[in-house]
Amino acid sequence: MSPSRQRIEAVFKQVTSRNPGEHEFHQAVREVFDSLPQLLTRHPEYVEASILERLCEPERQIIFRVPWTEDDGTVRINRGFRVQYNSALGPYKGGLRFHPDVLLGTVKFLGFEQVFKNALTGLPIGGGKGGSDFDPKGRSDAEIMRFCQSFMTEAYRHLGDKLDVPAGDIGVGRREIGYLFGQYKRIANRYEAGVITGKGVTWGGSLLRTEATGYGTVFFTEHMLRATGRGFEDRTVLVSGSGNVAIYAIEKVHELGGTVVAASDSSGSIYDAEGIDLPLLQEIKQERRGRISEYADRRASAEYLEGRNVWSVAERLPVDVALPCATQNELDKDDAAILIAGGVRAVAEGANMPTTPSAIDALQEAGVLFGPGKAANAGGVATSALEMQQNASRDTWTGEYTEQRLFEIMENIHSRCAETADEYGAPGDYVTGANIAGFIQVADAMLAQGVI
Repeated sequence: MSPSRQRIEAVFKQVTSRNPGEHEFHQAVREVFDSLPQLLTRHPEYVEASILERLCEPERQIIFRVPWTEDDGTVRINRGFRVQYNSALGPYKGGLRFHPDVLLGTVKFLGFEQVFKNALTGLPIGGGKGGSDFDPKGRSDAEIMRFCQSFMTEAYRHLGDKLDVPAGDIGVGRREIGYLFGQYKRIANRYEAGVITGKGVTWGGSLLRTEATGYGTVFFTEHMLRATGRGFEDRTVLVSGSGNVAIYAIEKVHELGGTVVAASDSSGSIYDAEGIDLPLLQEIKQERRGRISEYADRRASAEYLEGRNVWSVAERLPVDVALPCATQNELDKDDAAILIAGGVRAVAEGANMPTTPSAIDALQEAGVLFGPGKAANAGGVATSALEMQQNASRDTWTGEYTEQRLFEIMENIHSRCAETADEYGAPGDYVTGANIAGFIQVADAMLAQGVI
């Protein structure tokens, strides 16, 4: 074992012992570490300055109580988190997730990924993440407002446009962002528009912010496909999920000439042989917050696959592209085998860490192009940073200009990942390229700023 690999294994052992039970965090660290031996051999200064150890310890971890009342007066208590992970490149930037499965380890893994994702955008933003184990499903608007106000009553003291700028994530959309920003403004007694992103366009938000993660994932995938042949034209595509990321990924795939034939939610999947009817899916999921099974009830060409994921559709027809856009570890080794047998050419992560390590290995061994989330889904945070720019200059950009900026950022991320992979002897390996490129940018900034 090389000295670099020995150091990596020693640090990883330390990470697992210092953060027991946080398996998703361990997984995220392992995935980055596995790309670094050659880099550390070339650049021993990173080892000498203990950059690995410092990157695995967040700068600040905040945990707080969130009390709120239901409509009937029942008092509930949830737990809030904000992990301010790394500010070497700029203020902490990363979303808030409201979901019953959110734990400190969840937020740490997301924050760790966010550091490198934000670095890849080339924009001056550090990495952070936050959220709560609050479940917004089935709650009234008034209950969600009271929860958001209580959450922000504590969180506001840790936020600021030059300190920490949250955004939305799972369970936190335009409605929740509005309640959170309103409470921040009320407490801080100032209209600090840049303190949170994902706002409504009429009160400081950016056009295309809602669509950006899905669009960016498709742009990145288009670049991967074109690097080896044609793009999305006439491609059959599977997209998991039916939230904002999935819906706008579907929209952009259709614009680029592909056909998405499957989508999903937590109850199961739909297969539509004629291609997903996007307006119908949006009505059910975005307007009425219904279940995806209703889609099959209203469309003759669709079939509801109760309790099954979208990847099973590859058992019945050839599939060119798969875009996991739901949640972490949703695509495992068995799913990868189904996709490979179905002829998949490319997989790109619209969600954060949706593919298990064994599935990534299987896909790469089969020669499938694989776009890791820290590169492929960076369009969301990139457009959040563009929203911060507009807030700072008191300006509003057109949708066309914003989309062009997003396209250019994703094109640049693809180029950086591809070129870095080539430089380190792993052509076509976007995982290695993304991890090394992001690591170098953060590590060099940390070296320049001293031991802090």
